[in-house]
Amino acid sequence: MLELWIRHEVRESERRCALSPADAGILIRSGVRITVEESPQRIYPLEDYVAQGCVTASAGDWVDAPESTVILGLKELPEEPAQLRHRQVMFGHAYKGQPGAQRLLERFEAGGGLLLDLESLADEAGRRQAAFGYWAGFAGAALGVLQQHGDLHPPIAATTSAELAERLRKYRDRPARTALVIGALGRSGRGAAAALVEAGVTPTGWDVAETRNLDRDALLRHNLLVNCVLAGPGTEAFLQRADLARPESQLTCVVDVSCDPGSPWNALPLYDAVTTWDAPAITVGSAAVIAIDNLPSLLPRDATDTFSADLTPHLRDLEGLTGAWQQCVTAYRTAVSAR
Repeated sequence: MLELWIRHEVRESERRCALSPADAGILIRSGVRITVEESPQRIYPLEDYVAQGCVTASAGDWVDAPESTVILGLKELPEEPAQLRHRQVMFGHAYKGQPGAQRLLERFEAGGGLLLDLESLADEAGRRQAAFGYWAGFAGAALGVLQQHGDLHPPIAATTSAELAERLRKYRDRPARTALVIGALGRSGRGAAAALVEAGVTPTGWDVAETRNLDRDALLRHNLLVNCVLAGPGTEAFLQRADLARPESQLTCVVDVSCDPGSPWNALPLYDAVTTWDAPAITVGSAAVIAIDNLPSLLPRDATDTFSADLTPHLRDLEGLTGAWQQCVTAYRTAVSAR
């Protein structure tokens, strides 16, 4: 029998969960056993999971779970234990040379566990099967609009997409601003465009064709840039710090939804560390730069429900690591062998 264990997220600003109570109930009724840890910030209360038949545990108890249990989470693990012996479903951010990547892989290797990185959960054509991209783009573009109108007041509290859209609509009668979304055809790009339209802005959309021979002068003629490109080998920088210092630059805000400052393939090497919900923007040249690495947590219920609906059909394949999970296994083994 497959046993899933939903762990508490150690990051205080992380309110999402990979699995909603409703989808947990669907899995339980199909024969899956699910344990859910207590978590004070998770958008869904523990009682909602209990009502669906989940078993409860204290935060952090996953370390003592039976070795056959699959641990389900989203963001970074605590520093201990040093050896990771379980199969862990999460966003590991360990395959692009990011800070801390080698240490994480060492912990899995030492404990005999397995990192099933959700970024690698893809079909044979490379299409990701579950992602938070749409709401990341929506949230990022919305924060960019708020920044431009002097209405970004930290600390920023979680909300819903309906409430955020209503807040954006009040800017529709303000002077028009120009916005550029790079990676416009992907999930994040579509979400960013939707938020901008709510604010009365019709964005310019660039994707692979428009960035193959990048027109940086045209880029700089926009007021707001929202980067939604998933960087990889060969990705070139769209902007450098010197570009934002150019007198002809009209950029007043740059939102990096992809947010990968530690990667050698970072498309926006304008900053050295991510920004936070308490300090969402830094100033670089003429522009404010927003680079929050868990943007969908602004919309935790919307993000959880959408992601969970995508992920749930694949969770049934975890017991035999069949289907798209084979892509995760291959990515992990390749990364470990390359260390």
